[in-house]
Amino acid sequence: MGADVRLLTEAFDFAAELSAFTSAHPAAGGVASFLGQVRASAHDSAVEALELRQYGPLTLPAMEDLAARTQGRWTLEGLLILHRSGEMQPGDPIVLVAAASRHRREAFAAAEFAMDHLKSESWFWKREKVAGAWRWIEPRAQDFEDIARWS
Repeated sequence: MGADVRLLTEAFDFAAELSAFTSAHPAAGGVASFLGQVRASAHDSAVEALELRQYGPLTLPAMEDLAARTQGRWTLEGLLILHRSGEMQPGDPIVLVAAASRHRREAFAAAEFAMDHLKSESWFWKREKVAGAWRWIEPRAQDFEDIARWS
């Protein structure tokens, strides 16, 4: 089974994507998903925009490698990884990860593994606009702790 891995520059309809993914995997007994979206505030300030920059020749192959590693760890019926780049507004979807498997535990673990690695081995440079000024966002210690538990 191949994974559906896409690096997008335009908005996506997460409900339609998840519905299509679920329909494509009728043998799955469980589908686990995670949707990440632009938050409306950070550090008690209103977020006006979020920008994710990426380098296509590095980013997409790395996402595809992550999908292959995820599929190598769990028996999955399907795997979906969508990630946006570009400028986004509060409430816009950024990332959608979904895993379909015969049993729920594999779906949960695979989705969490993929998301932790997307967040911590990030091939994206992220900045947010607050009070009219842009600032770069660095990975947090928690991001590295999250990925370490999979070693």
